[in-house]
Amino acid sequence: MSKEIRLNAFSLAAPSHLSMGLWRHPRDRSLEYNQLSYWTDLAQIAEKGKFDALFLADGISLYDVYRGSADTAIRHGVQFPRLDPLLLVSAMAHVTTHLGFGITSSVSYESPYMFARRMSTLDHITGGRAGWNIVTSFGDSGTKALNGQAARAHDDRYDVADEYMSLVYQYWEGSWEDGAVLRDREQGVFADPARIHKVEHEGEFFRSEGIHICEPSPQRTPLLFQAGTSERGKTFAARHAECVFISAPSKKVVKNAVDDIRQRAVQAGRPADSIKVFLSLTAIPAETDEQAQAKYQDYLQYTSAEGAAALFSRWTGIDLAKYGLDDPIQYVDSNHMQSAINNYTRADPDKVWTFREILARVAIGGGSANLLVGSPTTIADQMQEWVDDTGIDGFNLGYAVAHESFQDFVDLVVPELQRRGVYKQDYAPGTLREKIYGSGQARLPDDHPAARARRA
Repeated sequence: MSKEIRLNAFSLAAPSHLSMGLWRHPRDRSLEYNQLSYWTDLAQIAEKGKFDALFLADGISLYDVYRGSADTAIRHGVQFPRLDPLLLVSAMAHVTTHLGFGITSSVSYESPYMFARRMSTLDHITGGRAGWNIVTSFGDSGTKALNGQAARAHDDRYDVADEYMSLVYQYWEGSWEDGAVLRDREQGVFADPARIHKVEHEGEFFRSEGIHICEPSPQRTPLLFQAGTSERGKTFAARHAECVFISAPSKKVVKNAVDDIRQRAVQAGRPADSIKVFLSLTAIPAETDEQAQAKYQDYLQYTSAEGAAALFSRWTGIDLAKYGLDDPIQYVDSNHMQSAINNYTRADPDKVWTFREILARVAIGGGSANLLVGSPTTIADQMQEWVDDTGIDGFNLGYAVAHESFQDFVDLVVPELQRRGVYKQDYAPGTLREKIYGSGQARLPDDHPAARARRA
């Protein structure tokens, strides 16, 4: 029997995320993305469905590869414009009790000291429900807006990320000893200064000197997500990540990625099962297979081929406007998402993809490893097959129509998974990390590199 399946809701604070053009659907709420009720409603739907977390993607670069400009992305609302996801979380946390929040933040854009403070704050006010999706950011337009410079080369960004992690670990794990916070009303002592230490870091990319200005939060270090599955990205994930998010076009590619990441974790001195792997998934459920197919055909009427081309072009660094639809896609070395192009070229040499086939996959769900359309039984069957055949732990569930897709999944598929005994009946107590790894594991384990920053 399949192991327990874990689920995150996957979204973006923009008019569209992974299904280009669906914001035009008459039942879609995506145009409300800049209203707080949109996000509090989504959080409550996810918590009703016992999702582990709401995983919020982010970035500040434009989708400007297709036709050499951002015009297509702007015209069709391709992940544009975007709000800051972190500012939405306090309201969503207020209307939920257990749901975690995975916030995307880039090591290329955020000061380590200030970011450490923001995430500690988030972990405090959510009662230990904060997670961080670590990204390195490849878009030139984002870095040029910040400092007038192009993005670093792909592998160089991960060198920056390794040092960034070392520095934020020092603030989260090492600046305050356990027991430093006293809150002694009688003696008038809030904290013991002898147990609070200055971080002194001088590296290749960062210099920092100071104490962490936040007291330790319930998890200290937020739950660590990471989505890079390039060669360098997998090495980084094996060292730092607790949850890895992958997207690939076949079970063969997914299984190879899962096995590779876990083998690298062992080589890095961590248990193979210390990394939970989440696969991208979009589902269109209905009471029957026929009704689900009818819903899918309805959704297809609103998809945007131009929007899908702009999305995929930016991910891969390949301008699809320069190719014919039936041309085979070939690997091109770029500074963009190497896994996005590698998954369709090198990862499975037995399959040759054309741009037409890729755009059809990208239309709804962004070309995720699986688009499931069917009854609750059909979808649950296929989800279990993916878990059993590839070794993944769960899914990052995207949407086609907001919030209809999530509501349908919660109402129809979740009860079927629960009936089969492969999905939780209720949340476990404790922090986000404890909900995923078990009671008493609120903090990172001793075999994680962050533990080296701790004081004796």
